Amino acid sequence: MKIKCIVVDDEPLALDLVCNFVNKTGFLVLEEKFDSALDALSYINANAVDLMFLDIQMADLTGMELARVLEGRKGKQSPKIIFTTAYNQFAIEGYKVDALDYLLKPFGYEEFLNASQKALKYFEKQTVTNNATAEEYIFLKVEYQLVKVMLKDIVLVEGYKDYVKVHLVGKNAPMLSLTTLKSMEDLLPEGQFLRVHRSYIISLDQIISISKSTVNMGIMNISVSEGYKDGFMQFINKWIN
Repeated sequence: MKIKCIVVDDEPLALDLVCNFVNKTGFLVLEEKFDSALDALSYINANAVDLMFLDIQMADLTGMELARVLEGRKGKQSPKIIFTTAYNQFAIEGYKVDALDYLLKPFGYEEFLNASQKALKYFEKQTVTNNATAEEYIFLKVEYQLVKVMLKDIVLVEGYKDYVKVHLVGKNAPMLSLTTLKSMEDLLPEGQFLRVHRSYIISLDQIISISKSTVNMGIMNISVSEGYKDGFMQFINKWIN
């Protein structure tokens, strides 16, 4: 997979450094570089961009303001963002605009590569999900047979020793399948399901309500554990003004 990138930074040395890092990373393709967020916006409006390495503190239009402008566009695909900045106080704001990562200057190639690999994992998973959008069901191993399960019927999946319990709409007892929660996480389409706890994956369509760090799924309340709060916050921030 090749990821089309642009780099935006008004500091010439920082701009050149990130461009060099992109060029030495095999799965990244540098399309353009900009020292102005306004110029970058014009380019994005006219060209397909997968990923943007974006400085925050810039004149005219800041990186955070550019991210919000892109987030507000309707009917257009916006690039994912990895922020590059010397100021760590913007980390929380970065999550609010659904940034993939946040690189604090000065950073080396190892940190850059780790963030880029996170982007690669995201785009690979998106490709798998998009290819599977026509599938409305999965097959699960239950006892000695494969059972067809409609995705719309899954309320949540619960880890249980070497098995998972699949809680289904209208069923009093969960289905017990010989698989792992990690395998289920990889199998279920992103955007429809979200892991919120080391023991639980929930269906986003089946959420009844959200209170603090607890999700009401109707059949039970699920606590969002610390290790999964970032992904969960990215989901709920879409609904917070």
